Amino acid sequence: MKMIGIGDNGAEGLLPQYTEWINECDVLVGGERHLQFFSKMNKEKKIIKGGLSALTAELQQETRNVVILVSGDPLFYGLGSLLAKKLQLEIYPYTSSVQLAFSKMQESWQDAYIISLHGRSIKGFAQRIDGRKKMAILTDETNSPQAIAKYLKRFGMTEYDAFVAENLQGEKERCRYFTLDEMEQTSFFPLNVVILKQREVVERSSLGIPDDAFLQRKPDKGLITKREIRTLCLQELGLKENSIVWDIGTCTGSVAIEAAKIAREGAVYAIEKNEGDLENCLGNQLKHRTDFVAVLGKAPDRLDEFPDPNAIFIGGNGGNMEHLLQSCISRLKPHGRLVMNIATIENLAEALQHLKSLGCEVSILQAQISKSKPILNLTRFEPLNPIYILTTKKGKES
Repeated sequence: MKMIGIGDNGAEGLLPQYTEWINECDVLVGGERHLQFFSKMNKEKKIIKGGLSALTAELQQETRNVVILVSGDPLFYGLGSLLAKKLQLEIYPYTSSVQLAFSKMQESWQDAYIISLHGRSIKGFAQRIDGRKKMAILTDETNSPQAIAKYLKRFGMTEYDAFVAENLQGEKERCRYFTLDEMEQTSFFPLNVVILKQREVVERSSLGIPDDAFLQRKPDKGLITKREIRTLCLQELGLKENSIVWDIGTCTGSVAIEAAKIAREGAVYAIEKNEGDLENCLGNQLKHRTDFVAVLGKAPDRLDEFPDPNAIFIGGNGGNMEHLLQSCISRLKPHGRLVMNIATIENLAEALQHLKSLGCEVSILQAQISKSKPILNLTRFEPLNPIYILTTKKGKES
């Protein structure tokens, strides 16, 4: 059974050997667009449409000579990797849409970041691309070039210019350069690839964003996990690039924002009970180029809306600690970590009691940090409030 990649120029773009295999096959499988290129061919045809399970089951029982047609490179966001797990396939790729787009742009692409928004949510796109010099984006009708331009402008990512390649190798092929403003106001064919390239270099912020860089509640500023404590907590969370993270009692969103920058290929989910603080969190997301789910509520309410996490940070529990910890530990993935910031010995004792009853091993870091402050022409140290950083791990780490 053979899988052959094909472009929008149809049969004329295929190698003679591929054309011969198609002519010799008993069954030709492909999308409606692919099969249309061979409409005059007298072969049994099966259309790839909707779910693949029924078609895969049919092909597993097939004893005749089958050729499957797919767009571009079947192993590049294509059906190849999915069907290869179920079928014995020989795969013959065509040039991918991204390769073709960069060739039209006459731009190298070995250093490009490639991301697909085709059939996917744009949520989290900001932190995934922040600081990247060059990238290619596979689009769809929802995540169109216009929508991407609007999204980038919303997060202040105006350092990018765009190149849009439409209907590559098709009759209506069109390739154009745009500013983000121009791309937002232009219409495009549904089949397109967007390439973004930095016009000016904008680096990502490093770990430990200054406290005064966050929008905070006024007049009583200071309801924020301070930078020094925040950095220690993030280290305790042990985040990886694809981690799923919960931030409970997110307030300004400082921990969630830094977590999103670390787990940029994962996802962050935050909850905050104070409406004004949640508004600041949403504003801080835009300011710091992070895009994650942040909801109004008092945990453990609404946690069932979040997927199971690899890491949980609890900056504030607002009472009912026992129920909250039970919910969090039950949902935490194996080898996951829960980190709590606790300011009082009473809450520390309560948290220890509940976690031990849940069978958790706990480690505690007491952080007492002082920062220098000028006094006339001298220097003194001003202490931050001491904090207990409690960490528990679910199961033994691999």
